[in-house]
Amino acid sequence: MTISKGDRLPSTTFVKMTENGPEQVQSDDFFKGRKVALFSVPGAFTPTCSAKHLPGYIEKAGDLKAKGVDEIACTAVNDAFVMGAWGKSAGSDGKVTMLADGNGDFAKAVGLQMDGSKFGMGARGQRFAMLVNDGVVEQLNVEAPGEFRVSSADHLLSQL
Repeated sequence: MTISKGDRLPSTTFVKMTENGPEQVQSDDFFKGRKVALFSVPGAFTPTCSAKHLPGYIEKAGDLKAKGVDEIACTAVNDAFVMGAWGKSAGSDGKVTMLADGNGDFAKAVGLQMDGSKFGMGARGQRFAMLVNDGVVEQLNVEAPGEFRVSSADHLLSQL
């Protein structure tokens, strides 16, 4: 079942890269008591994700925070090392938290996984964006296959 507006996010574990190496992040703790703009990409370093999706959230970080967003986070079915390297190369430090969903547990739990096998990518998360307030989904924008419109930073910003 796909998550919907008004639903509470399921409990899962992400991993983020820190100065001391990979660190587990419990979703319940991460989203508790704050407003988070979370967006998902099919893969780090992939064309649309690197050219448009992540850069848009980095560029609009100040605008999103001015509208009450406490944190902006990016997730993908990649390991923490890849997500950390991608974030560094894109200049996300201090603007977008990179959360690895290495086994796709979060993507599965919210019902937004996809099969990228025909592209040699295996199981991945769909491209989407959500606004989460204290663990509850307030906005959910899932892209149609091959699209990049409703999950953009500009679109989420227009919903605030």
